Amino acid sequence: METVKLRNMLYLQWAKVQRTRNCFLAFCLLVIFSNSSFAQKENYREEQDNKPYYFGLSLGMVSSRFQLEHHDSFLRQDSILVAEPGNTGGISLRLVAAANLTNRFELRFNPGLIFTQRPILFKLNPEYPPDLDQGYNISKSVESIITTFPLDIKFKSDRIGNFRVYALGGGKVDIDLASNAKKRKADDQIKISKYSYGVEYGIGFNFYRKSVTVSPELKISNGLNNLHDRNPNLNYSRVIDRIQSRMIQFTIHLEG
Repeated sequence: METVKLRNMLYLQWAKVQRTRNCFLAFCLLVIFSNSSFAQKENYREEQDNKPYYFGLSLGMVSSRFQLEHHDSFLRQDSILVAEPGNTGGISLRLVAAANLTNRFELRFNPGLIFTQRPILFKLNPEYPPDLDQGYNISKSVESIITTFPLDIKFKSDRIGNFRVYALGGGKVDIDLASNAKKRKADDQIKISKYSYGVEYGIGFNFYRKSVTVSPELKISNGLNNLHDRNPNLNYSRVIDRIQSRMIQFTIHLEG
C-alpha cells in the first residue's frame, strides 16, 4: 500500500512540473512576440485612448486541463494506481467590448466560444484484469464546447510610442454546450457539470497600427466550483472527489 501511495505522489508532482513548464513556454512566446515593436516613430491610434468604448475580435489558443482532488477511496483501493489530468490544446473565438473608465483603467467584456477536450488519465494495476478496450492505460476524455462570459478590469501603463503593457484580472461564467451529449451520458464516462465559474488574471501588450490595435495576451483561468458529478458505483468516478477547470490562454485581440 505504501508503494501505491508513493507512485501516486510522484505522478502528482510530475503533473505540477508539466504545468509550470507549459506556463513558462507560453510566457516566453509572448515576450518574443512583443519585441517586434519600437522602431515605428509615428504615433498611431491615439484617439482610441479617448473613446468611451470600442469593439474588436479575438482569436486564441488554449491549453486546458482539469485539477483533480482524489477521494478517500482512492487510497483504500489498489486497482487504479494513477488518476491524473492531461493537457490538451484548443482554440477560442471571441468578441471584445471595452469601456475606458479612466486613462489607467478599462472594463472589458470578452465573450465567445472555446473548443477543447480535457482528458483524465488512469493507470491500472497489472495484477488485475485490464480494460477490454484500452488495456492498463486508460484515457477518459471530456470534449467541450464552452460558451464563456469573462468580465475583466485592465490596468494600463503609460504609452511608449506605439506600445503599451497592461495587466488584467476578473471573473467569468462558463457554460458547456456539450454537457448533454450522448457520449457524456455513457456509464463509463466521468460526468461533468454544465456550469462553471472562476477567476482569471493575465498580462498583455498593445501594438498600435494605422488601422487596428493588435494585442497579444497571456491569461490564466482557474475554476472555483466542483464540476464532478461523482458516482460511487463507477470505478473511474468514485476515486475522484473534486474536479475544477484550469486554462492557459494565448490570445490575439484585434481592436478597432
